[in-house]
Amino acid sequence: MAIVTMSHEIGAGGPEIGQQLAERLGYRYVDQDLVAGAAQRYGLLEEKLAHLDESKPSLFERFDAETRRYITVIQTALYDFAEQDNVVLMGRGGQWLLRGIPHVLRVRVMAPFDVRVKRLNKKLAGPMGEQTNPRTVSELVRRDDAEKAGRMRYLYEVGITDPALYDLVVNTEKLSTAAVVGLLEGVVGQAELSATPASSQLVADRSLASRVQVALATHPETRKYRITVEARAGVVTLEGTAAMDEAIGTIEKMVDYYRENAALPEANTADEVGWAAAFLCSSLGSGITGETLHVDKGYHIMGMPAAPQLTPP
Repeated sequence: MAIVTMSHEIGAGGPEIGQQLAERLGYRYVDQDLVAGAAQRYGLLEEKLAHLDESKPSLFERFDAETRRYITVIQTALYDFAEQDNVVLMGRGGQWLLRGIPHVLRVRVMAPFDVRVKRLNKKLAGPMGEQTNPRTVSELVRRDDAEKAGRMRYLYEVGITDPALYDLVVNTEKLSTAAVVGLLEGVVGQAELSATPASSQLVADRSLASRVQVALATHPETRKYRITVEARAGVVTLEGTAAMDEAIGTIEKMVDYYRENAALPEANTADEVGWAAAFLCSSLGSGITGETLHVDKGYHIMGMPAAPQLTPP
C-alpha cells in the first residue's frame, strides 16, 4: 500500500495520468472536488473553498483568521484521505504536507511551456474545430503557473518547482499518458514504498495534529492565537506565544465541559481500547472496512456552547 501525491503544470497531463494510475492500481483518485466536498463537512462555504483551494490568498486574506481556518480545513481534508492509504492525491500541497513519510511517492508532472500551450489550445478548440486565441491560452497558462507558485510560497515558503520536493519529476513532452502511468505503476510497486506501522503512524499523527489545529482555529477563544500543534504517537503538543496560558486555560475548559456533558463521562481505559481492537480483529467485525472507530466516550460527536457558557452547569 502506498500514497501518491501529484503536482502538475496545467497542460502537462497530470489529471489524466493521476486518474489512469489510480484505476490501474485500484487506488482512490482524490481531486479538488473531493477535497472540497470533504472540507464542507466542517461548515465552510463552497464559494470561499473554491477560491482558496488553488489560489494565493490576497494581502487582506493573509491576516484574516477565517482564511487561516479555511486553509487548515483544506489541509485536514487531504490528511483524512491520506490516512486511508491507497490514494492518488492531486495538488493541494501534498508534496509538502506528506514529506518525510516513507510510503509516499511525490510526483511532479511538467512539460515545456510551448508544448502545454499547444495542448491546451487543441483541448479548448470548439466542436467544429474553431481555434482559441493562442495569446489568450498563453496568458491562461502563465496565470495558472503564477497562482500555484504563489500559493505554495505563501503557505509553505517553498518553490513549487523545487526538485527537492519530489521523488520523481516527469517531463511529458515525449511520453504518452500510458507510458507515464506504466512508469509510475512500476515505481509504486517497489518494496521501499510499502506502508509500515511506523510510516502509517506518521500520517495518523499529522492528521491528528491538523484536526486539533482546525478545532483551535474554529473556537472563538482560541482562534485569535497562533498555536503550533504537533503530534507524536498520538500525543499532541501545543506551542504558542505569551498568550499561551490563556489559550490553554480555554482548552482545559473545553475538555472539562466535554467530560461533564459527554454521554459516557467516565474516563477511557486501556481495556476499552483493547476490546474495540479485539472486536475489529474478530469475525464479528469482518464486514467493517474504511471506518474510523472512536473509543472516546462520545467526545467526537459533541458540540460546544458559546464561550460565556463554557463553565459546566
